Amino acid sequence: MNPATRFGSRSSQTCHYLAIITIFASLGFTKSNAQPWQEEFATPFEMSDGWQSADYKSVIQFYDAVAKASDRITITEMGNTDSGTPLHLVLISSDKELEVGKVLADPRPVLMILNAIHPGEPDGIDASMAFTRDLAFDDAKYARLLKEVIVAVVPIYNIGGALNRNSSSRANQNGPREYGFRGNARNFDLNRDFVKCDTLNARSFAEIFHLLDPDLLIDTHVSNGADYQHVMTTSQSQSDKLGLELGVYLRESFEPALFGQMKQVGFHTIPYVNSSGKPPEYGFPQFLETPRYSTGFAALFQTIGFMTETHMLKPYPQRVKATRAFLDESIKLLVTEGSKLQAMRRQDRDNYHQQQRAAIAWEVDLNNPSRLEFNGFASSYIDSKITPGKRLNYDRSKPFTQAIPYFNRYKVSQSVELPAGYLIPQQWHQVIELMKINRVEMLTVQNDKELPAEIYQIEKVESRAIPYEGHYLHDTVELTSRSENYSAKAGDVIIPIHQDRARYVVETLEPAAMDSLFRWNFFDTVLQRKEYFSPYIFEETAEKMLTTNKQIRQELEHRKQEDASFATDRRAQLMFLYQRSKHNEASFMRYPVIRLLSLPNSKSDPQD
Repeated sequence: MNPATRFGSRSSQTCHYLAIITIFASLGFTKSNAQPWQEEFATPFEMSDGWQSADYKSVIQFYDAVAKASDRITITEMGNTDSGTPLHLVLISSDKELEVGKVLADPRPVLMILNAIHPGEPDGIDASMAFTRDLAFDDAKYARLLKEVIVAVVPIYNIGGALNRNSSSRANQNGPREYGFRGNARNFDLNRDFVKCDTLNARSFAEIFHLLDPDLLIDTHVSNGADYQHVMTTSQSQSDKLGLELGVYLRESFEPALFGQMKQVGFHTIPYVNSSGKPPEYGFPQFLETPRYSTGFAALFQTIGFMTETHMLKPYPQRVKATRAFLDESIKLLVTEGSKLQAMRRQDRDNYHQQQRAAIAWEVDLNNPSRLEFNGFASSYIDSKITPGKRLNYDRSKPFTQAIPYFNRYKVSQSVELPAGYLIPQQWHQVIELMKINRVEMLTVQNDKELPAEIYQIEKVESRAIPYEGHYLHDTVELTSRSENYSAKAGDVIIPIHQDRARYVVETLEPAAMDSLFRWNFFDTVLQRKEYFSPYIFEETAEKMLTTNKQIRQELEHRKQEDASFATDRRAQLMFLYQRSKHNEASFMRYPVIRLLSLPNSKSDPQD
């Protein structure tokens, strides 16, 4: 459709035009180059003085209107959220009204933009609205790019939080005037829910994510913490954790190219300043994004992820402009790098499940820092006027630029030998459901059979004392293992390791993995005994055990000699013997997901 035909005469848009000249100028437009479609479809941000962010209703109305005016845009309801309001997906493509179900078959790379996980950080909402509009109508700038890249936008992910609108929950943030709340309708932080999927939002996101299989995910945020000159920082996939070819490519090629482009357009972008309340010039480690976060979740499927983190103390119009620049530079980079990125993703998916061992935990390498060009402000500790002691103070009249230590290399702290597959007993239906949501290939056992297996015994668990995102997370997990034949039942589910979803399977089902489902309490019932003993009568059984079993008797005596408190604890000694008796329940502290040493020869039916 010809924009001049669609938008009519320039004079008919005068009221819109006058309202948005000031903000357009701040974004790089002038009176002479503001376009008709920018007048017709001016966003609430643009029609204000740049300090007003669009609310949920106006966002959806905007995308509906743009979609009706352009056959490059489709907007679709994609599943429910905890708020009872459906999640929307906007697709932008040179194809007329591209359908969501056809994206996987399209050879073009996919850029996915996720906005308002934290609606109090709305920069991406306003930047994406203008970005989508210009993609739809600015042929001179975007027509060629859209022939090479598909863009997908989730306008507002945390709808419940967006509807909880206020002006005060973001302490000290420099605009906008109103914004949403961090928690969703059930008070979950959605950027901690991707792997555990407690919310309808996360389940709907997983459906969208796997329908798109994006090559690059951009999750828009606002950062707090230290003060510095940079408007834009990013928390991206950690390259060593991403691993294989993609990790090297991200660190050596993709990230430097993207940051270089951002610097050329006026936004010197650096990694997220993870300084933990200390002056950043002393150095800081790269943030390690585990699968609870959007970028960590994306990495399980060989998708590179970037969280944009604009600086909360910078003026809101400047932050929106920086976010918009990041979207523009990302689509440009995908045009040139998309085919290479897609090939590496395919190769890494194959290479992952062909490894003998796979990493499941990482730790920062403090002996191998790089240098980061950092634009900061001089800092000092000054006396607090309201509390005892000192507080950190930044002096904006004293800017500086220096190379600081940046610890962006991580080393593997734990790995596992990859099994032939995993078996999930059918009673653990919540876990099986998560596998289905994430499109894991599964087989159903048709007949009872014995399978060679490795079984984990949980030796130690230490959990948080207070709830974290609805769970008492297990921070410490210690295991032993043994090999034995496992009696699989008809209806149990087998997950072969040789599949594209192998990394997701390993990092959710290996209990010691950093964000495993075990750590998130999906298997906590095995941590509690269901049967006990009465000490007064069990003593008779214990006496017989000690009389007839020399090894147990020796183990008891050794333990008493090694542990003085145990030597005087009658109940502990009886429990020691009970655990070695035939009465001890086999399921207690035994991890129920089984590592298969080989897959059954008989054909199993695919799991729907």
